[in-house]
Parts: sequence; structure tokens; C-alpha cells
Amino acid sequence: MVKCEESSMPSDPGRIDLTRLAARWRSEAEWASVDSALDAEPEPSELNTLNSSGLFHFVSPDKMSVRYVASQHHGHDVGVVQANYPAPTKRTAYYFEMTVKNAGEKGQCSIGFTTEGFKMRRQPGWEASSCGYHGDDGYLYRGQGKGEPFGPTFTSGDKIGAGINYVSQEFFFTKNGNIVGSFPKEIKGVLYPTIAVHSQNEELTVNFGKEPFAFDFEAYIYEEKLKLQLVAEKAQLQSGLTHWIVRSYLLHYGYQDTLESFENASEVNSSSAQVNGFGGQLEYALNHRKVLRQFINSGDIDSAFQKLREWYPSVVQDDNSVVCFLLHSQRFIEHIRRGELEAAVIYGRAHLAKYYNNKAFNSLWTDTAALLAYGKPSDSSVGYLLDSRQREFVADAINSAVLATNPNLKDQEGCMISCLEKLLRQLTVCTLERRSLADDDQGEAFFLHRDLNCQSRLA
Repeated sequence: MVKCEESSMPSDPGRIDLTRLAARWRSEAEWASVDSALDAEPEPSELNTLNSSGLFHFVSPDKMSVRYVASQHHGHDVGVVQANYPAPTKRTAYYFEMTVKNAGEKGQCSIGFTTEGFKMRRQPGWEASSCGYHGDDGYLYRGQGKGEPFGPTFTSGDKIGAGINYVSQEFFFTKNGNIVGSFPKEIKGVLYPTIAVHSQNEELTVNFGKEPFAFDFEAYIYEEKLKLQLVAEKAQLQSGLTHWIVRSYLLHYGYQDTLESFENASEVNSSSAQVNGFGGQLEYALNHRKVLRQFINSGDIDSAFQKLREWYPSVVQDDNSVVCFLLHSQRFIEHIRRGELEAAVIYGRAHLAKYYNNKAFNSLWTDTAALLAYGKPSDSSVGYLLDSRQREFVADAINSAVLATNPNLKDQEGCMISCLEKLLRQLTVCTLERRSLADDDQGEAFFLHRDLNCQSRLA
């Protein structure tokens, strides 16, 4: 991806903020890495053999099973063990299950969530900042020794699950694939998946997601997201607002043909576009911007240069500008695309060498020149330059530069990004801020590329 030093947008239309523009055209893998970096969390994968009561031994070497081997004399003789990591929080929900392989003498096993400093010889739910669903009585315990009726008891062969819904801020428990019940999540902070055994020969095996759950957790997540979508769909918007937002996006990037098809298929009257604030300056040079984009997307950089000199000479008058650098770089890339290595070398020496010491262009310049080093450049680490997205990136830069030549331009930064993209970025920031302030930094934030990929899979 293109990287350069951050700079503000100057008045010269040939000088585009390369960093901000490049952010629009990361590959899907790069967007996935951005989302992962923002929401990266370790996940529980096994039981913690070190931080435990020790009143059991581990049946399996994979640290997924425990069996009670102590002698039960009082309430502190509990074999309790937490997962090796706390439940992840930056998602819609978290869930794990246990299988009761043997209910033992009294069936006093349990499942739930506890905090990091939980007393490791007490049942989950018997102490503050913990909760647990207990098998011998089917009671729910929420931070005190006295439980409350909740669900059925469970015994040998049953699969019991425990989850946290970060959207509704609730805990929930399941039995053999069915939800038993839910209740408000009143415990703050980091919580560990926890299981406990409390009578002779009780044996439990946990599943942190490596094996299919008895409960259809994926369907549960889908339903929760569908609820959020239905809430959003009920929101009242100004009549025709979404039409004008989409229209402004097409106008901004010069997609004239798509705009005409959109207008023809729409029932909204386009004559009020100016009144709604999405017309005017974005319609500037629409046909010229369309033609320039077509030239660049087809790899005809010479024609793009020619038209810019004819229509907007100020954009290319400074050969050291970002616009000229991008066009020269793309012309070099097109030679590589066609396998014209000798022509690429000649063109690079004539038009790209002068940018070598310009720090603002250093990353893209280096990647562009590196294309010559590979026998199959499309399979290399700089192969992204041969993708159609790179042409789009250059076309966007030219589009922004042309928009900046509008003498009636009121918002010069508006040349860089459309109203639709501003709204989506604002939505991302707001959901992150809301999660941080209102929900103890828990729950899934909105990321456009991830949500679009999720919706395509669901469809």
C-alpha cells in the first residue's frame, strides 16, 4: 500500500494528499488486517492448569477435561478451573460449552464466568463478580451463596453452554442446544469461562469452539445482527436522503454512466439535488472526469496526460506534483503489465528517476521500481500495483485534482472524499466511542468492509 508523509491539502490542485487518498484502495486482505488489529484478542483454547484449585486431575493431555478426585467435606472443596484466556469482548457475543461425561456422586458440577481474582475453591456464582448455572439443582447463582430457580438440572451426557451477549449486555446458558435463559450482565471487567466439579468422579470436558457446538451459535449471532438491522431500518430519515447520498458519491467520482442509470431507475425527483446540498460543485466537469477515468482504467495514460494538458493545464504544470508522479508511475506500470521490460526501463529513467529523492513518494516509488526485479511481478509482494485497484487509485487522484480546479469550490477537502464515505467513517468512529464509553469497551464495532463481506456470505 502507498505510504507517504502526512500533509495538509494545499490550494494547488496538482498537490493531492496521497496518504488519505490511498486509504480508499487497500486490498481486502489489508482491510481484514486493519479490522483484526483494531479488535485483536486472544481466545480461550484450553483450561488453565496453573491457576486452579487443584482438586482434580486433568484427564486429557490437551487440557480440555477435568475429573474430581478430592474428598468433599465442605463448600471450599470445589475443583474449579478457568480458561487460559478471558472471554473476548470485541464481538457480538461469546460462547463455550462443556459436556458432563460423568455426573459423579452428587452431580454438583457447574459452568459460568468469573473474574481474574476469583477464589479458586468456590463454585462460580458463590462469590461476588461471578455467575454460574449449577447441575444439581438447576439454580442460577449470581455473586452470592443463595441461588434462584433458573432451569433444569443436568447430568451425565448433557451438553451445557454459557455465553455473553455484548449487544443486549446479557449472560445466557444453554442445555443440549437450547437456550435455558438469560439475565442482565451486571459484572464489569474481564471475565473467564469457568467450570467446576464438586463430588467424587464428576468429569467434564470443555469445548471452546474447536468442535461443533450443540447450540447453533452462528444462527444466534445472525439473529442478533438481524435485530440490529431491523432497528436501523425503522429509523426515520429525511425523504430521499439516501438517494442524494448515493447520487453525491457517483457525482464525486465522475461515474456519469452509472449515475444516469441510477437516476433513470430512481423514483426520486433529481431536480432538487441542489436544494438538498448534493449537487452544484460535484457536477463540475463531470464528463471530463468520466473520460479521464476511462482512459486511466484502460491503461491509456498518454491520453489522460494529453487531455489534462488540454483541459486543465494547471493540474500538470508542475512535473514534481503528486498527480504527475502518479501518472508517470502508472505509465511505467502499464509497460510492466504488457511485459515491455525494456520500454519500462527507458521510461523509468526518463520520467521516474527524478522522484527518487522525494520522501513523499518514497514507498510507492520503491515498490514501482521493484516490479523489474521479479520474473512474475503479479505474484510478488508488489503485485498489488498491477491490480485494477491501483488504476482506480490513480483515477481518484486525478478526479480530486480536477475537482479542485473548480473556481466555485467551497470545501477543498471535499475533493478528497465523498459524503457517503465521510458518513461511514463517522459511523465507525461513533460505534468505537460508544463501545468505549457505554459498554465497558465491549461489543463489535462497525467496519464497513467486514460487514459487507459478512452480508455477502449471509446472502
